[in-house]
Amino acid sequence: IEAAGCKPHLSRGVERTIIGAIGDEAALRNLPLEILPGVDQVMAIQKPYKMVSREFKPDASVIGAGDVLFGGKRLHVIAGPCAVEGREMLLETARRVKGAGATALRGGAFKPRTSPYAFQGLEGEGLRFLAEAREATGLLVCTEIMDPRDLELVDRYADFIQVGARNMSNFRLLKELGTVRKPIILKRGLSATVKDLLLSAEYIV
Repeated sequence: IEAAGCKPHLSRGVERTIIGAIGDEAALRNLPLEILPGVDQVMAIQKPYKMVSREFKPDASVIGAGDVLFGGKRLHVIAGPCAVEGREMLLETARRVKGAGATALRGGAFKPRTSPYAFQGLEGEGLRFLAEAREATGLLVCTEIMDPRDLELVDRYADFIQVGARNMSNFRLLKELGTVRKPIILKRGLSATVKDLLLSAEYIV
């Protein structure tokens, strides 16, 4: 696959391993892949999204964050304020979220609004408050990212990184998120089709 100028991508399932060839399909047409040892079948994925399709990864995904697994049999709840507005407010909210049985705390540290004069979030200070709430309660923390330039800072503090609906089509941001080893919560954008959402997920994967 690499010799043909394509990139291999592995998906290890319960019963089989699927090797995806990402790149120009024409470069693979004349390769005798089916006669190689261990190759059961060669098939083309017809959907425009390749790596997030069930053809490529038939098994359900289980995503880990700390000791918590998402995608298994347990339903998890992530709860918290839209914006982190202060330390005491967040710590009190975190204690209530924990008491209600949620798995993770969410709170916006970066909150750009329609008006440039409205509250824009506490940014780095807000992230530090989230980390303090995690230490106090044991809850995992989730926050939204708006700008690729903030990725290193957000990655340092958050257990999950959220992409808001308005950024579902911010493809530069999605590509950058694919470089971090954190679960990404991708929200569906306004008027976006399921196909649009899956293609945005493809950028991350």
